[in-house]
Amino acid sequence: MVDDLLISPGLPAPLGYSKNEKGGNFSLFASHATEVILGLRKNGQIREIPLVQTGPIWHIGIAGDLKNYHYAFRIDGLSDPQKALFFDPHLWLQDPFSRFPVTESLPWGNSRNDPWSLISNPTPFDWENIKKPQIPYSDLIIYEMHVRGFTCHSSAQTKHPGTFLGLIEKIPYLKKLGVNAIELMPIFLFNEKQNNTSLANYWGYSPLSFFAPTGGFGSGFPVQEFKTLVKELHRNGIEILLDVVYNHTGEGKQKDPPFSFRGIDNPIYYMVDEKGHYRDYTGCNNTFNSNHPTVIECILSSLRYWANEMQVDGFRFDLAAIHTRGVDGNVLEHPPLLEKIAKDDLLNKTKLIAEGWDAVGLYLVDSFPRFGPWSVWNGKFRDTARNFIKGTDGFVESYADALTGSASLYNKYTPLRSINFITAHDGFTLHDLVSYNEKHNQANGEENRDGNPQNNSWNCGAEGPTQDPTILSLRERQERNFLLSLFLSQGVPMLFMGDEYGHTRQGNNNPYVQDNDLNWFLWDQLKGSQDRFEFVSSLIAFRKNNPSFRKSHFLSPAEISWHNAEGAPPQWTAHDRFIAFTLKGSPSHSVAFNAYFTP
Repeated sequence: MVDDLLISPGLPAPLGYSKNEKGGNFSLFASHATEVILGLRKNGQIREIPLVQTGPIWHIGIAGDLKNYHYAFRIDGLSDPQKALFFDPHLWLQDPFSRFPVTESLPWGNSRNDPWSLISNPTPFDWENIKKPQIPYSDLIIYEMHVRGFTCHSSAQTKHPGTFLGLIEKIPYLKKLGVNAIELMPIFLFNEKQNNTSLANYWGYSPLSFFAPTGGFGSGFPVQEFKTLVKELHRNGIEILLDVVYNHTGEGKQKDPPFSFRGIDNPIYYMVDEKGHYRDYTGCNNTFNSNHPTVIECILSSLRYWANEMQVDGFRFDLAAIHTRGVDGNVLEHPPLLEKIAKDDLLNKTKLIAEGWDAVGLYLVDSFPRFGPWSVWNGKFRDTARNFIKGTDGFVESYADALTGSASLYNKYTPLRSINFITAHDGFTLHDLVSYNEKHNQANGEENRDGNPQNNSWNCGAEGPTQDPTILSLRERQERNFLLSLFLSQGVPMLFMGDEYGHTRQGNNNPYVQDNDLNWFLWDQLKGSQDRFEFVSSLIAFRKNNPSFRKSHFLSPAEISWHNAEGAPPQWTAHDRFIAFTLKGSPSHSVAFNAYFTP
């Protein structure tokens, strides 16, 4: 007995906290630990209970009323940096499978690395029998966006700015625009104050939990509010995709204090080399060991939780190429995590999108689909379209390939494997793509060293803001050319938030720390850009009404003909900058792009 709680050995599975008819069970994988202590905290008092070991798993059963208790773990073991072991028996650590971390309920700007979690279970939620839209890939039009940034600005005039509930208020806008799927930048719990500077961790690519939404996107009850968002999106025929980060965590550098995984079983949860140092394929100081069996279980449990309990429609995997690497960093022929996702009866029915590269050069945009039912962010479409539209020689044939679904990459599959985009959160906005030749990231505090210097951009004759009407007219035309490229191409188009009105980040192509107008959707500027908005919404409507532009197969010669400027079959050379084609059928559609500097 511990006060009014009855202790028993409990069970090794499932990992994490699980409720049962007598109370609950706690289970933790910690293969290098010599002792694991469960802490139960209530009314400021902490009760410490040693766990029982079964192989690499530590567990305990507790009978009694656990309501209003919080829990965390203390772990002892060998501290040996060369073996990547950093046990500290004085630190409380967060359960990797925790559903309700303490900080999950804190408003934006109040996060802290608090390892305690509430012992609770999901509150019953009325889905009102509203089903997932299950939109076919061929009809999908994705809108990448940030929860806080979409409604945070005062001109949004929402009751709940910067939150899931605020996003609900803007569903009529999404419908008017015409998109039918939103892809949310990371919502997993992260510490927006993590940088220890005046700059925020705004983008959120530093997860501290794979199961909890970040509290800053809620108004006190983020789980319920997120479910309400999902339900209302589904009610309106809009799918919701999550940008998920399973390639690294917010625990940062090896010298940073442990918070969860590092203090529990560091050499299991992270890739380490023979000297005990982190392998870094993410550019974020650590790389998650995603093909270890226990880590796989953690990731799969998280995905199933969001797909089942939260009813999300799919996932975009950040730096997904990392998930093909083994513990030594080498690329695996059959990555266990990806194989298990492909065979999972729940997950393989969701939409799975890969960012098919990592931060050190592994580039699998063409080959990632072979790992299962994956679509892929097509970085080659982005780069080809940017180069052709700005008039770079040598891109006419690759641009033709991009317009017709990138058969050079996905000929074994379908054009729908290609997620086409011109811009995304990472890089220039559409306005900045035609307004800057160079990145201007000084505001990030890294002396402009951060961000990709290769943007394939063209400022049309002046760097940044200008009053020259000729340059402004050219920029506007170029932006529309890019939008045409996006929505008249075979594959799945993805539009980035704000591009529909010409949002600028003032040349900052990596504003991950900018919690301000650089990232926020400026609704007052939208009001002054109705021509642009109507152009984008009409393009989306045109695409929806013309199935010729959203085929689920690659076009045959009987379905498409190519032309030169005189209407004859083209003989493309490296210096050609004109392309035209006709999609045959009833009705037929002719499209032409002239990327020469003259009419």
